[in-house]
Amino acid sequence: MKTKSLDDVFDFNLKKEETKKPEIFEQELRSDQIGAAIKKARKLQNLTQEQLGAIVGVKKAQISKIENADKDIRFATILKVFDALEAKIKFTVEIHGQKMKIEE
Repeated sequence: MKTKSLDDVFDFNLKKEETKKPEIFEQELRSDQIGAAIKKARKLQNLTQEQLGAIVGVKKAQISKIENADKDIRFATILKVFDALEAKIKFTVEIHGQKMKIEE
């Protein structure tokens, strides 16, 4: 099995879709990470997507979209899901090279 570096994967994906900007690719990677974190937390609490959706007040399909990094997800819904999972969220915002830590 041949392995590739993250830079190789990044370059390949940019060449594959020349119209896609690097910022969009990175944003999609972060969406994948958020979805994976939600899925892991849900499974740790032995919840189905349907059960988590009922707690949050959304349909199972919405939870599935979040976990699979669908592009049409509202940030407020993601925050509700993390709240329902009783998960602590940490954001890092960087402005002009200075990092600010934000905790939910």
